[in-house]
Amino acid sequence: MGIKERQITALIGPSGCGKSTFLRCLNRMNDTIPNARVEGYITLDGEDIYAPHYDITRLRQRVGMVFQRPNPFPQSVYDNVAFGPRVVLRGQEDLDDIVEDSLRGVGLWDEVKDDLDQEAMQLSLGQQQRLCLARVVAVKPEVILMDEPASALDPMDTLKIEDLMRELVEDYTIVIVTHNMQQAARVSDWTAFFLTNDERVGELVEYGATSQIFTRPQDERTESYITGEFG
Repeated sequence: MGIKERQITALIGPSGCGKSTFLRCLNRMNDTIPNARVEGYITLDGEDIYAPHYDITRLRQRVGMVFQRPNPFPQSVYDNVAFGPRVVLRGQEDLDDIVEDSLRGVGLWDEVKDDLDQEAMQLSLGQQQRLCLARVVAVKPEVILMDEPASALDPMDTLKIEDLMRELVEDYTIVIVTHNMQQAARVSDWTAFFLTNDERVGELVEYGATSQIFTRPQDERTESYITGEFG
């Protein structure tokens, strides 16, 4: 499965088929789970990210992640966005500019610019999720992973996140897990359909351009899922 640069790839399929587990493999988040085991390889710019010598800290800067529920740090809005650059860039660039540019990039600057010292937890859920996205963008990744980023949000905030994805994809490669078929059809360029087999093992059933997957799927299981026959 080749994930296309500066395009949006959606991972779809019923609960428990391995979408989020697969997504977490892409920046080795599963390494934090006791007894987790990975076979095979994943390459980024030709390098196997599971090679013994690979720098995991560097990987997670290059491949950032936004989770299902907003998880801002219990700090100010400013410190949330500045956290990564302070660690990764070590004062090499102006933090004020990074914070402003990152907040502008996710459409949050005008809403928070008058009180950057306010606690991030005081923001609405939609604002918190955009703040988490700004925190990822601040360290200048190449890839952004999004695990159902709008599932906890209301319809208006969901649309804001979707609009942001279409803007951000001009500069980033985006991979999103979603249960929302309409969302996958609206925002993604490529779609991968996952399903569990008879042994309850998740597998990739079909991968292709979103327009093809939703209108001319090659596997009857894909068509059954997309049309709502199961899932």
